[in-house]
Amino acid sequence: MDARGDTEGTYPTWQPGAARALRAAKLLTGCYLAVSALTLLAVALLRHDSAAVDDAVWARGTVVLVSSLVTFLCAVRAARGERGAYRRLRLLSAVMVVAIVVIIALPGTFPLWMKIEQGLCGALLIGVLLASGGRRVRASFAPRS
Repeated sequence: MDARGDTEGTYPTWQPGAARALRAAKLLTGCYLAVSALTLLAVALLRHDSAAVDDAVWARGTVVLVSSLVTFLCAVRAARGERGAYRRLRLLSAVMVVAIVVIIALPGTFPLWMKIEQGLCGALLIGVLLASGGRRVRASFAPRS
């Protein structure tokens, strides 16, 4: 057991720059969470405008808010050195980027304002993927023999 009460080997040996990259991922996921929360607030405020908000917008806004919270929590835990959280951060970020590309590409599915918001979320998540996918970060989380 280490000083944190965990078994030895749970926390990675940080490569130079890895901790900084994970702080950037944490900041980007925090921004993603904030944008998602503000979007759901906008949806609530615009709920009486059927051209701006429909059931699909409510559903997407809710799913994105929940996923942004989970993504942020994974980033926080990954920055603390948890390998499982790191893997979940990378996987969830990649899946959400693909989903966002589909949302933006499909004509008529969502109003333009939401597609723009989704583009911003996608840009933030691409930043997360770039920050967390660097060689030094991956090496920090590589299984040790």
